[in-house]
Amino acid sequence: CFVGTKETAFIYAVTSAGLVYSVTRSCSAGNVTECSCDLSLRHGGSASEGWHWGGCSDDIHYGISFGRKFLDVPLKNITGKSGSGLVVMNLHNNEAGRQAVAKLMSVDCRCHGVSGSCAVKTCWKTMSSFEKIGRFLKDKYENSIQISDRLKKKLRRKEKSQRKVPIGKEDLLYVNKSPNYCVEDQKLGIPGTQGRECNRTSQGPDGCNLLCCGRGYNTHVVRHVERCECKFVWCCYVRCRRCETMTDVHTCK
Repeated sequence: CFVGTKETAFIYAVTSAGLVYSVTRSCSAGNVTECSCDLSLRHGGSASEGWHWGGCSDDIHYGISFGRKFLDVPLKNITGKSGSGLVVMNLHNNEAGRQAVAKLMSVDCRCHGVSGSCAVKTCWKTMSSFEKIGRFLKDKYENSIQISDRLKKKLRRKEKSQRKVPIGKEDLLYVNKSPNYCVEDQKLGIPGTQGRECNRTSQGPDGCNLLCCGRGYNTHVVRHVERCECKFVWCCYVRCRRCETMTDVHTCK
């Protein structure tokens, strides 16, 4: 089953991060009446370094607080020992998504001065692009940690030899190993990758080496016929040539 897998962990984390990102961005844009910019950074800075807080800093604190209430409270209301390990896992991964947004906050500045000099700078805190946050969480997914579903006082790693290694707030956790997505399994709704079109030259997830799961791929030539080099002829019709192209298409064995 997909429940409690590393893929589930990533989905919870990226959904949680997306909620924080969207709410915080809406606050800064003035689209939400309950929040605005981060008012705690309206004053102060470093006079010796020639900068002060100004502009509109993203209020990540409100976004995180909203995210905890929206996503975590319903999970905490779930009762029953059978699902407790999964509930704790999902709560942790929700928080990992929020921490990713907070960790990747950056400071942007604007210079002020005569003739473009940077005698004084106005600075504000802003969230990174969601693409960067997504890459961060993808890396955490690749290095996710399996935990024991038998909870004691705290979360524990599945591997006994690794149990003294602390689990970080930003780590993604899973309970159950993932099914084999390479092979079709109708009961689990897994279509497998046989017959999937792949890119022979790509080293990414669409590449034949990865997508075909080491089984190799077939190559066949596809003939495309389309109208080309069209010109308007006075008056009044369009004259086109008929162009033919041959393309290699690769599909997984």
